[in-house]
Amino acid sequence: MASIEFGVALTSVKGVVEFARLAERLGYDFLASGEHVMFHGPVPNSLIALSVAAGATEKIKLMSSIVLLPLYNPVMLAKQAAVLDVASGGRYHMGVGIGGEFPKEFEACGVPVKQRGSRSNEALEVIGKLWTEKNVSYQGRYTRFSGVTLDPAPTQKPHPPIWVAGRKEPAMRRAARYGDGWLPYMYTPEMLRESLAKINAFGREAGRDMSAFRSGLFIFSAVYPDRKEAEEVAARSLGKNYAQDFSKIAGRYVLYGTPEDCRKRLREYIDAGARSVMFTWACRHDDIERNMETIAKEVIPAFR
Repeated sequence: MASIEFGVALTSVKGVVEFARLAERLGYDFLASGEHVMFHGPVPNSLIALSVAAGATEKIKLMSSIVLLPLYNPVMLAKQAAVLDVASGGRYHMGVGIGGEFPKEFEACGVPVKQRGSRSNEALEVIGKLWTEKNVSYQGRYTRFSGVTLDPAPTQKPHPPIWVAGRKEPAMRRAARYGDGWLPYMYTPEMLRESLAKINAFGREAGRDMSAFRSGLFIFSAVYPDRKEAEEVAARSLGKNYAQDFSKIAGRYVLYGTPEDCRKRLREYIDAGARSVMFTWACRHDDIERNMETIAKEVIPAFR
């Protein structure tokens, strides 16, 4: 079995340096950051948060989880990501998603929500070329340019890994065509297994060698001594984050309960194919650091 990697998501725009150093000290392989322009509360920009983290750490890999791809000019995103990869010593991984659950940020950025999939596919094509070629020209539906060379090019070769996030089949097809990894969220082990089978089939149809493709998971977590309390806390936390009722479904998608409960459930995901697990938080804010330490010391060692 391939080695299993574990990451932890930033929780705030503030305190990035301290959180990043703690994650590295606890032995996590990745530090992740999500982003929105606007959401139901304070939220970072992944490239800026990870740039701060890069300067505060030495080894931990840095993952956007995720870049809201259709809201960016792809040439500028390719440039920013290349610079972050160079500045961090080749530690950047670009997770991408198409968003859409908060339409106002699309409106504010002048991007029609219905174009987010097609814009993202074109952007991935553009970024791939700019990261690996010189004197690039491109004539697409949304992007047109000629004679562009990014200097510096990314440190990682052929380029920083691209992880495609999502839940549905179009995202799976995007992962198979453009991605180096799959990073689903709000998934059960059964959903993960089925999605990986589909992605591998789509990749083979497209003539890709999928042997090095990475299978990931982005999972909300809440570790408490009492399993019932953990489930209730998770439902409240996600309900606040997403402004909807999670009381009936949190148990399906969240890693929750005692460390033993979490080890058992995580084993199901790993048996389903997960090899890079990113933990984010569905616990009380004041309990995040304790949850982070508990997972590092009492959950992850079972899979090393």
